[in-house]
Amino acid sequence: MKLALKKSDLYSSLWAGANELRGGMDASQYKDYVLTLLFMKYVTDKAKSDPDSLIEVPEGGSFDDMLAAKGDKEIGDKFNKIIGKLADANDLRNVIDQADFNDGEKLGSGKEMQDRLSKLVTIFSSLDFGGARAEGDDLLGDAYEFLMRHFATESGKSKGQFYTPAEVSRVVAKVVGINSSTRQYETVYDAACGSGSLLLKAADEAPNGMTIYGQEKDNATWALSKMNMILHGNETAEIYKGDTITNPQLTRGTELQKFDYVVMNPPFSVKSWTNGLEEHYGRFEYGMPPEKNGDYAFLLHALTSLKSEGKAAVILPHGVLFRGNAEANIRRELLKRGFIKGIIGLPANLFYGTGIPACIVILDKENAVSRTGVFMIDASKGFIKDGNKNRLRDQDIHKIVDTFNNQRTIERYSRMVPMSEIADAKNDYNLNIPRYIDSSEPEDIQDLDAHLNGGIPNRDLDALEEYWAPFPQLREQLFKPNRPGYSDLAVDVNEIQQTIFDAPGFAKLQQNVYEIVNDWFESHRSQLENISAETKPVELIRELSDDFLARFKDVPLLNEYDAYQQLMSYWHDVMHDDIFLVMQDGWLNASRPRLAIVDKERKLSEEADLIVGAGRAKAKYKMDLIPPALIIDRYFAADQAHLNELNAELESTTAALTEHAEEHGSDEGALSEATNDKGAYTKVLVTAAVKQARATKDNETLAVAQEALELLNHEAGFKKTVKDAQAKLDEAVLRQYGELADEDVRRLVLDYKWRATISRRLGSEVSALTLQLAGRVRQLGERYLNTVGDLDAELALLEGKMTSHFSELGITR
Repeated sequence: MKLALKKSDLYSSLWAGANELRGGMDASQYKDYVLTLLFMKYVTDKAKSDPDSLIEVPEGGSFDDMLAAKGDKEIGDKFNKIIGKLADANDLRNVIDQADFNDGEKLGSGKEMQDRLSKLVTIFSSLDFGGARAEGDDLLGDAYEFLMRHFATESGKSKGQFYTPAEVSRVVAKVVGINSSTRQYETVYDAACGSGSLLLKAADEAPNGMTIYGQEKDNATWALSKMNMILHGNETAEIYKGDTITNPQLTRGTELQKFDYVVMNPPFSVKSWTNGLEEHYGRFEYGMPPEKNGDYAFLLHALTSLKSEGKAAVILPHGVLFRGNAEANIRRELLKRGFIKGIIGLPANLFYGTGIPACIVILDKENAVSRTGVFMIDASKGFIKDGNKNRLRDQDIHKIVDTFNNQRTIERYSRMVPMSEIADAKNDYNLNIPRYIDSSEPEDIQDLDAHLNGGIPNRDLDALEEYWAPFPQLREQLFKPNRPGYSDLAVDVNEIQQTIFDAPGFAKLQQNVYEIVNDWFESHRSQLENISAETKPVELIRELSDDFLARFKDVPLLNEYDAYQQLMSYWHDVMHDDIFLVMQDGWLNASRPRLAIVDKERKLSEEADLIVGAGRAKAKYKMDLIPPALIIDRYFAADQAHLNELNAELESTTAALTEHAEEHGSDEGALSEATNDKGAYTKVLVTAAVKQARATKDNETLAVAQEALELLNHEAGFKKTVKDAQAKLDEAVLRQYGELADEDVRRLVLDYKWRATISRRLGSEVSALTLQLAGRVRQLGERYLNTVGDLDAELALLEGKMTSHFSELGITR
């Protein structure tokens, strides 16, 4: 049995199992246990596959030793000692030994602790972080992100602040200025680094990494950050403990150390930030932040920590943009000196510590003197709901980054705001984004003249110009002149949608989209065909998706970011898992059926894709790479069509039987005794009814009962025929997997799975856009269909009818 799992299944089983074993422990505490085990597993696997690993795994200090302690009565104490040996060998005391695995209050005592820890270590044993495949696909990094996101979600508002959502981290990293030309010796610093995820995302933007510095106040979170750096191959990162504002560790005398880049997501609006504050380190030369709000203390710390050409991106609540008094004075000074390069407004409810909307303030000392404006983006409406939180989609991230880095002006989304406008008396250095960007949708104005005299206002039709451009003559097909400035529908309201679909432009646009997908796919076919253990999926999808986005940039009507999202959604849902399987096993082996896994220890019970046989001989199979439906479509289409016909006949027979039972099996019917509690016939009861009718010579009932019995037998025969045909098809499908050659697998996956699905998704995107047009045309047509005069006439008619009815009843008004 092949035990390899899809990446998504691997993480899901990891979380489900780990969470099941949490017991009554708070997620913010439990994460320390789970992530310590992840760390132990990673360094053990790494040491086996990499002789140059910077982490030494001593004898008796490995994950394997923890696995060997399964079922031991002293398992908690043994775990602590094993971890302690690794900590001592690598100067990691108080870093990886924060979680006490022998704590009876948290893990239970005796047999409860023994079972819980034994099961927990078993769950992690299924992960393999050794070799190029694990590193190339960032198996560890993704597992860490998966766990951290779930722990942050479970930890609640007060305890989820250790984690900055990966999507927001990506935006910060990309807009701060780190890119492919950034060198390894350049420095990046986070003064409130939490678990270190933001720092790592920033460093990832540089091809060869960067020199990393950070500081974190919370001791347990600091330890988490240290582990995280090692887990991601940044063992030399310098992460310090302590309160950044009152006790900054990265100093030179009474001055802060300077860095090329600063990224930060500090705790919002800290009220006690001045407690213990003695040395200012030159941070407050542009003003002292208010005593009970530390937002500007962190912003000024970031600014002061920058080199002369340094750049920073700091996540802060929107209040920093418009609050008055001391903060207004600081904001004015920063703007006058040109330090604020940009503001990006984010959606509400993105972060785990708070639901309030936040913004990214981008500081840039380079060219500050000559800066003449602030580039603003209102990205507050671009997100997707994800449980009880909001999340940035791939398209939202790409749009923000493209817009900011290219300083693109987009109506109701972004613009360069001149400093003269910000400094104007009516604004007085207030940076509240709605003052400068109106992101609200245009009001749908009702036209009184049209309501009075009929016709659809041409200005409403002109507003749909983006649709008329790719559909020549469509406007003329849908509308005809009424009077100057107004038009009427030229087709029935119910024919609008079909008229649009029949328009030559629609087919042309669909064809254009399919051709773009095909050309894009063919240009990358070689890369996809040659996926191997050395493939780096992150780099692969970056190249594929950037090219995909660029190809759709000039397609009329279809937004390139919507097209891009269709590819990225499919990547996350399917393609990444497929590539992971191919990297592990190669194309042919990855396509082989495997038995569905039922593993109680890992809390994993897979739903079968194909079931062959019955009873004890029944076998449940999973087809991870090529779903059975694809095999059927390519090799057994005729068999499936025949089976569909049989099923249709079965459904027809069942419907006739149900109708017969409703007519004759009710309480008043001749066969009321032949139905069960659900009102359905059973063969035993109907057969008994036939015998009874014969015995009593009730010919009328006998005829009805025989009809019912014939229908029952007919249905039973069809059920057996359908069952046999399905079983025969399932067996043939299973055999076909064994007959596939390597080239067959590649063709099935590349052309009939990946390319076909992406084309279908893009085609659906075009269809959805045309449905939007149809909906708007229908709305306008119905809105102005009846004039006030028509309504008055209808009202007068109804009043006349009412008067007539009252008169017939002898009632006078």
